[in-house]
Amino acid sequence: MKKATYILLALVVLAIGAVLGYSWLRDNKLPNFRKQAEIYVYPESTADEILDLIADKAQVISRKSLERCFQSKQVAEYLTPGHYTVSPGDASVYVARMLNNGWQSPVRLSLTGNLRVKSNIAAKIASQLQLDSATALRALSDDKLLAAYGFTSRNVFSLLMPDTYDIYWTASMVDVLDKQKAAWDAFWTPERDAKAKALRLTRQEASVLASIVKGESNYEPEMPRIAGVYLNRLKVGMPLQADPTIAFCYDYKLSRILNKHLEVDSAYNTYTHTGLPPGPICVPTRAALEAVLNPDFGGTWGAGNFYFCANPDFSGTHVFAKTLSEHNRNADAFRAELNRRNRK
Repeated sequence: MKKATYILLALVVLAIGAVLGYSWLRDNKLPNFRKQAEIYVYPESTADEILDLIADKAQVISRKSLERCFQSKQVAEYLTPGHYTVSPGDASVYVARMLNNGWQSPVRLSLTGNLRVKSNIAAKIASQLQLDSATALRALSDDKLLAAYGFTSRNVFSLLMPDTYDIYWTASMVDVLDKQKAAWDAFWTPERDAKAKALRLTRQEASVLASIVKGESNYEPEMPRIAGVYLNRLKVGMPLQADPTIAFCYDYKLSRILNKHLEVDSAYNTYTHTGLPPGPICVPTRAALEAVLNPDFGGTWGAGNFYFCANPDFSGTHVFAKTLSEHNRNADAFRAELNRRNRK
């Protein structure tokens, strides 16, 4: 009788050990998810909400295992906001630790398109990060903060380098600006500095001119010729007479620029002021910057193309001219085609 009891007890102990052993294995070593899932933990998120979210999006194999690990690792107490990736090969305990320790996966911050109004840029940044747009906008207008990077609220557009960046979802605007300064420093190589100097431009002046080039056209192959026109005008002291600077004066709210708008009282009005405006009118792209540093003058510098107007074939390109009479003929041809299309 005693022998049978011992055997029974031994079997019970073995069974319990097996259950505990498998539970440990299930929690700590075995993959517990069928799909990869991107999880966002907000400051107001609860552990229960995140557990449900992971179980659903990652298609958990054993919910009990995930619950045990959330409890044993006290996720409810240590849950850290952030963007996390749950992978099929992850064990439950790894996911719990990941959430507690803030082992985030970077997100992609895209700064592309027409970046010309600070509030819109701030909203674009905020839509991709945990930041709110008001915080982002304050940073773009904070002279004390921007001074640490060598910029001001007037020329902050120059600091922003359009691209896509890997960054943590919980990043601050300081983190965002750090990324931009690193990209700015990387762009301005000794070779590019030498090109700017040869054109009698500082880095900031090159950015200002590049912003005007970007304002004129999104067609990158034509940008060097547009840059060449403005550099020719600068060389001989001719006003730039750039319509995008007028649009900037009116916060890009004009649907059409008329003669009356050319008299606006602003240092950015390149019809009434010679030289470059005091700051960029939008965020210049790398292509626009390269166009300024590698211009096509349409001849020798200061004696090439001085004018351009929209192409009458309505391709979105421009027709360039060296003389005003030639330019007027090009402009007449465009207007004639515009009238013909309107009548049709």
